[in-house]
Amino acid sequence: MPVNSVAENVFGTSGTICWTVQLVPQLWKTYREKDSTGLSDWMILAWSISGVFLGTYSIVKNLNIPLIVQPQLFSLLTMASWAQCQYYGRRRSFNMTLLLFLCGCAILGGFEVGTVYAVQPSFSRGKRSGTEGIEFFGAMSTIFITIAFIPQYYEIYKHKEVIGISTLFMAVDLLGVFSDLSLVFKSGNFDIVAAVTYSLVIVLDGSVILAAWILNPHARRRRQHLDELEVSGLRIERPTTGVHQGTDGVVSTDTASATPVSQCPLTTATATPQSSCLLEKV
Repeated sequence: MPVNSVAENVFGTSGTICWTVQLVPQLWKTYREKDSTGLSDWMILAWSISGVFLGTYSIVKNLNIPLIVQPQLFSLLTMASWAQCQYYGRRRSFNMTLLLFLCGCAILGGFEVGTVYAVQPSFSRGKRSGTEGIEFFGAMSTIFITIAFIPQYYEIYKHKEVIGISTLFMAVDLLGVFSDLSLVFKSGNFDIVAAVTYSLVIVLDGSVILAAWILNPHARRRRQHLDELEVSGLRIERPTTGVHQGTDGVVSTDTASATPVSQCPLTTATATPQSSCLLEKV
């Protein structure tokens, strides 16, 4: 592809916007439901860390401005989502959650600034240590993004459906393809490490959306079936384990049991409760 700085910045800006607004549906979903069940806070934290590594890589490699801004905003918003998981999911106090959020942002921000100043001088002078160092940061960003999905896949396996995580968030994340296109139009050699990172996000997000399409309809049907059984249970007599019949024919109980026993129809004109039928079914 020919070098085109306009196309590079347009696609880079589009990718940055998508990676920024993608977390808004997730933040709103968690806030609205006051629950983060099904959303792995470990995945969100790993994303924040990967954004720091990608931020160092983007700055030192001097990618276009939108691609440099992108991981900074991404890490900030993922830290906000992680804080929501601490508050709503792990039930930490508001003050503790705020403290964790601020400390996390300070640690990640300080780490990125320190690594940029540590690697950039040797990379700018063309030293091998600088080149290998920055490639390490690019690789670590890819690794963290990849392993971040493991706990989320476990949450999906555990709940047998995709809950807690906004599929709209994942769908917008797929538009990270704009970042790939931005690299295509960049002058110089094609940045393979950055392209792999953006492409992995597309593939892994797509797998979550696919799981939602497959598992969530089955889960809804399963819940509907259980609801129907529960409604039927309102017309089901639930006897207890200690069932005794006295000489007067009245059934008495000792302790509760969860075993449902269907009611028997009346068999006499006097409409006497069918204690004997109940005992037979027990």
